[in-house]
Amino acid sequence: MLQKEAFPLVRYKIGDISSITWEKCACGRTHPRLARLSGRADDMLVVRGINVFPSQIESVIGEIPFLAPFYHITLTNENYMDKMVVDVEILPEYLTDNTEKIQEFSATIQARMKDVLNLKTIIKLNLPGTLQRFEGKAKHVTDNRSWD
Repeated sequence: MLQKEAFPLVRYKIGDISSITWEKCACGRTHPRLARLSGRADDMLVVRGINVFPSQIESVIGEIPFLAPFYHITLTNENYMDKMVVDVEILPEYLTDNTEKIQEFSATIQARMKDVLNLKTIIKLNLPGTLQRFEGKAKHVTDNRSWD
């Protein structure tokens, strides 16, 4: 129980992951502030010992111009090694029969995922409209890993 007077304290236990920043605010205030939220503790996945947040994958997809904002993550493990497959949709205007261009798209996404996550991912490009759409909270992760 908090009993000190004139010592305001806000307590959080909502599952958001952030940090405190001591940098001066643009408005001139110098008090500590919460930095931008980097994810949620309940959304976190541990893949090969690395913490992965679906929001990180979503941000990578959002910065690549030829991808639609729809994705699905599938986790499996083979020979005790985790494997992460990310299904993404290509935008209709970028569809092509050129296999070199498709491989270039896939390599671009894979390299950016490696930069952000520090983890190798398998990218599967899908046709527009083929990934499942959700009403309300989307289910972006299927974890098929077995622990035996």
